[in-house]
Amino acid sequence: MIWAVRRLLLIVNPVAGGGRPARALPQVQSAIRRLGLDQRFAYTSSLQHGRELALEAAANGEVAVAFGGDGLIGAVAGALKDSDGVLGILPGGRGNDLCRVLGIPRKPVAACEVLATGVEQALDIGQAGERTFMGIASCGFDSVVNRIANETTRVRGSLVYAYALLRALPSWQAAEFEVTIDGGPTRRFTGYSVAAANSKAFGGGMLLAPNASLTDGLLDVVTIEHMSRLRFLRLTPTVFSGRHVRQRGVDVARAREVRIEATQPFTLYADGEPLVELPVTIRAVPGAVRAIVPR
Repeated sequence: MIWAVRRLLLIVNPVAGGGRPARALPQVQSAIRRLGLDQRFAYTSSLQHGRELALEAAANGEVAVAFGGDGLIGAVAGALKDSDGVLGILPGGRGNDLCRVLGIPRKPVAACEVLATGVEQALDIGQAGERTFMGIASCGFDSVVNRIANETTRVRGSLVYAYALLRALPSWQAAEFEVTIDGGPTRRFTGYSVAAANSKAFGGGMLLAPNASLTDGLLDVVTIEHMSRLRFLRLTPTVFSGRHVRQRGVDVARAREVRIEATQPFTLYADGEPLVELPVTIRAVPGAVRAIVPR
């Protein structure tokens, strides 16, 4: 439904995307004023602070607008899941994959229009332990890639993920995983990674789970088995179109809940942020957050 215009609280991550939200904030505020919306803003000092600001917005009847990367969006969405709060989204990170999937413009000033003219839609979130995410949670080779990407300052934008992949691949050693879907039989395999996808994309436009939906109450569990480094490298470009899921060694299953264990110590990452250490149980929380999306 079309939502009634309310006051906005812009929850701004000043360092996301190389400082993009902080630089764009004056133009964003001007655009919001031109659209006739009331607003205030607060800078976040951490994801936990972002969650606290989201709850404050909900208590005040304000739309909690996450202005940063996908990690901030996931944190704000998780804070709102047990409230009457509404989530707004302005892109300010390196990948902005949730905006890609929802059709929100990836320039923050243009995205302000959605806050004024969009519709309210219930979206699923993913939950790993006490942490929440909107996009894709993954581990294994992806853990190494995310760590390198987060430590890198020389490469900007979504290209950082390609750079991190090339850095991680030469020294990668295949891991042994155990995956249990909805309490069924445990699958054991040796390979690269396991991902639980609430949405289609991660890493700046990679369609890791091309058929995943934010509204079906399910996770798409993507596993990539062992293959040569050369074949894996050749497979990587096909992730941008989603054609990799047709290839031998790549499997996709649907689940309400998935348990992941590994023989190596891996951190589960989602939306570019470290969430928890393995082993972990990840579940879909259907329709958990109301968000403003394009008509």
